[in-house]
Amino acid sequence: MAQVFPFSGLRYDVAQVGDLSDVTCPPYDVIDAAFQTQLYERHPCNVIRLELNRDEPSDESADKKYERAAEFLKTWLRLGVLRHEPEDALYVYHQIFDWGGESYTRRGFLGRIRLERFGEGKVYPHEQTMSGPKADRLKLLQYTKTNLSPIFGLFPDTNGAVQLPLEQNISRRPPAEAVDHLGVRHRLWAVTDHNAIEQVRKLIWEKPVFIADGHHRYETAINYRDSLDAAGELEGPDASPNFVMMHFVGMSDPGLVILPTHRLATGLTGLTFERLKELLSPNFEVEMVGHGPAAAHETWDLIDAEGGQGVLGFGTQGDNAWCLARLTDGSPMKELAPDQSEEWRELGVSLLHKLVLEHLLKPAHAGSPPKCTYVHLVGEVTEAQSQGRCDLACLVPPAQIEHVEQIAEKLEKMPPKSTYFYPKLQTGMVFNQL
Repeated sequence: MAQVFPFSGLRYDVAQVGDLSDVTCPPYDVIDAAFQTQLYERHPCNVIRLELNRDEPSDESADKKYERAAEFLKTWLRLGVLRHEPEDALYVYHQIFDWGGESYTRRGFLGRIRLERFGEGKVYPHEQTMSGPKADRLKLLQYTKTNLSPIFGLFPDTNGAVQLPLEQNISRRPPAEAVDHLGVRHRLWAVTDHNAIEQVRKLIWEKPVFIADGHHRYETAINYRDSLDAAGELEGPDASPNFVMMHFVGMSDPGLVILPTHRLATGLTGLTFERLKELLSPNFEVEMVGHGPAAAHETWDLIDAEGGQGVLGFGTQGDNAWCLARLTDGSPMKELAPDQSEEWRELGVSLLHKLVLEHLLKPAHAGSPPKCTYVHLVGEVTEAQSQGRCDLACLVPPAQIEHVEQIAEKLEKMPPKSTYFYPKLQTGMVFNQL
């Protein structure tokens, strides 16, 4: 059962901080050092000081930045910069954005969900996680005892029935609003109406919830709860650490947009189109598209038009060529990924890593398997090529929402960076204190 509850959120007092745009920020995993500095300078109470406190030259330990984050939180509470909602609420959250020449509004709501281990309840992961981010987020949670950024959860809701009672409640009320650095408008309403809340809780009760973003934070919340339980500090099954803040969006919401995550591979020095075609030919039909940035965009347009998972695009740094590769024989995937389902093996990102990079291109490896960095826009790909930052650029079709559902329900996890749900949720709209 998906046990979802309202909570008394902690929110910025706009009478003190002014525009929410100045004090909110994206989640930690999309903030580099330069952007972190910009956010620090934007406002003395910007949530970056909690979400991603920076290391200082005077720090005597690696934990000092987490201590500082906790001190900022305590100070802002004491000064009234942050205030608790007077009563428990579910928080309607809209994100209004443009992509590909179209305007979208993604609608959902924030609440607390009871933590469940994967495979033991109705909450399913869909991507593999890495240990480094989990250790960082656990330290932050231990010091602040607060969910700063929500998990992003998806659930089946074909007719929008779960969201409807909340939308009806806010129809004539103004929202709290922030605009982020990408121009996305984030709007928030607190719904405290008991009838609306109970309708939502009953409707979502039997539905599965798939984590779209925030796997590290969800697993961290479980680790935090378990550490308290082991120490005898968990005050019963309804204690706050048994729950985590989550943003819930129906899988049929028209504002749900999944972007591709392209790969920039190094460790394939000197690879050219002709050599790539030779290596891929046992399993792919390879078609030359052209040379240079224009060919990169044309390659992506062809992938996007075909819409399948078995079409990949490649740009070889050795001769600045772009080509399209259509899968003709995926049978080696059964041996390369014997423990995975057919749905997993058919994913474009799985084909790229298992069949192409690890298997077919093995003769071109410079001693060790290629290493990948990740970008989302074709313009970012061509920029990296112009700067010589990759040997092989790989354009990958995005996984679709049905792939997330099919694979997660089997308790399988897609490779890292298989999906990118745009836009990111804004940190600082509301917090959940434990």
